Amino acid sequence: MKKTIVKDQNEYFKAPLATKYQSTAGSQEKIDPELLSGYLKQLDENGYFIIENMISREQCQEIKQTALALFEHESGRNNFEGFKTQRLYATFEKTLICNDLVDDPLVLNVLDELFHPNYLLSQLQIINILPGEAQQPLHHDDAFYDIPRPRKPLGAATIFAIDDFTETNGATTIIPGSHKWGNEQPLPNNDPRQIPVIMPAGSMLFFSGTLWHGGGANQSDNARMCVTAQYCDSWLRPQENYSLSISKATVKQCSEHIQRMLGYSIHPPFLGFVNGMHPKRLLED
Repeated sequence: MKKTIVKDQNEYFKAPLATKYQSTAGSQEKIDPELLSGYLKQLDENGYFIIENMISREQCQEIKQTALALFEHESGRNNFEGFKTQRLYATFEKTLICNDLVDDPLVLNVLDELFHPNYLLSQLQIINILPGEAQQPLHHDDAFYDIPRPRKPLGAATIFAIDDFTETNGATTIIPGSHKWGNEQPLPNNDPRQIPVIMPAGSMLFFSGTLWHGGGANQSDNARMCVTAQYCDSWLRPQENYSLSISKATVKQCSEHIQRMLGYSIHPPFLGFVNGMHPKRLLED
């Protein structure tokens, strides 16, 4: 057994104590540095950026048909979930069709700049807003981490448009610049600073966990579907308990990046260990 000697607490907290399973954080395909810098600038200034044509129309249709066959309920349990909104939870255990969206190299490159290595996936959902749905209450996604604002985001999220996002079909609404707010709150009824995110199917909205946003009201005759993945820093508790919601057999089918973000990773020196060892040992036959 290899033995490691560290000099003090600071060195101990940074020491790569795992020997068999070294971290693969940051090993995804790199993107053009100028592009990355531009996305980060938009994120810093506005709290979000949008990229069109992230996935094809054919992939959107495949996701849509798969999700429609898996939804179990026609409505949510409260007005935040949406009384006329369908949500697919524990998505990985039901289908792997969204995996390429979760570990998209562009997304991972941006996340690498925001969080510590071995950041985690907080949740993955497919959301279908049905006709007649009211606007979701405005919120910011990392609000449940009770740390005063203004501050750096503790989470970030993507929303992939599976249908076109329009002004009338429930497009996500955002308040640009609100990621920099302190204790300020949106106005209670239809804050005039909010704008709809109009984008064609296949587009991606990336936004900070501190950006105020919400699902829009669907005043059209058609449903509006999206896939959303939320991520959090490596020392925070994710929203979905993936150690219970996803079987090891399913995890084995996922990429190295997704396995890492599902918690089969270590935040140095030892956060996330199982029986004193690296959690990836659980995936060994």
